[in-house]
Amino acid sequence: MEYNIFAALIYVTDTEEESVMRMYDWKEKRYEYDDQLYYEATTTVNGEERLIIAARQNEMGMTAAATLSTKIIERLRPRYLIMPGIAAGVQKEGHEDQMMGDVILANSVWNYSNGKYVSPHEAEIVFGDIGFLSRPTMINVDEKLNGIFQKAISSEKNECYVHLGPLASGSAVVANRSVLDKQITGQFSYTQGLEMEAYGIAYAAKNATYPKPLAIIAKSICDFADNRKDDRFQKFAAYTSCTFVKYLIEDVL
Repeated sequence: MEYNIFAALIYVTDTEEESVMRMYDWKEKRYEYDDQLYYEATTTVNGEERLIIAARQNEMGMTAAATLSTKIIERLRPRYLIMPGIAAGVQKEGHEDQMMGDVILANSVWNYSNGKYVSPHEAEIVFGDIGFLSRPTMINVDEKLNGIFQKAISSEKNECYVHLGPLASGSAVVANRSVLDKQITGQFSYTQGLEMEAYGIAYAAKNATYPKPLAIIAKSICDFADNRKDDRFQKFAAYTSCTFVKYLIEDVL
């Protein structure tokens, strides 16, 4: 079995969809026995035509991400499974250079939601009278991508500021600094950001049948997961993320 398309893009929100739709001249695509709406486009790189598919999750979260990813992998066999979009940065000691619109390029993705709620005296992570025993799981990107990522970041053609590192996935939107400090960077201080879908994408790719796609998560910072969280920078973040992903597709991959 071989790959059938070059890349599949998965996104979630209205804002992300607006930016994805500006990337190419998309045409709607339907498949028999499938309610999912897909978009199809082609781009030519060095004389080679590359077929790109895009699809939107019908809800937020890792479950929807893994389900759609698995369906795309089994039906379309993309070489790359890519998620652009928006995420929260961490902007704290060691991450002071993070700014709105910066791209977080994940070299690993970890699920910080896994664990057990217990009495506070039983856990190191405590929120009032609730303790949390964390059991995080992590997926590293395929080794083949490490050199590609370094090349992409350092190239003069790259117009985006990129933070390469771990990205955390969880089951809820975070707008509380205490959650970020205790449950996320408190466990892995080098985590670059957090969001709700990437672990599902990475899990589906890692556990797919052959040929497996390479999963790429490139989301841009729109807030810092604290009480200042709002929607003002979401469009800008979605734009920079899609700009970087298009650069990967056409100049790097």
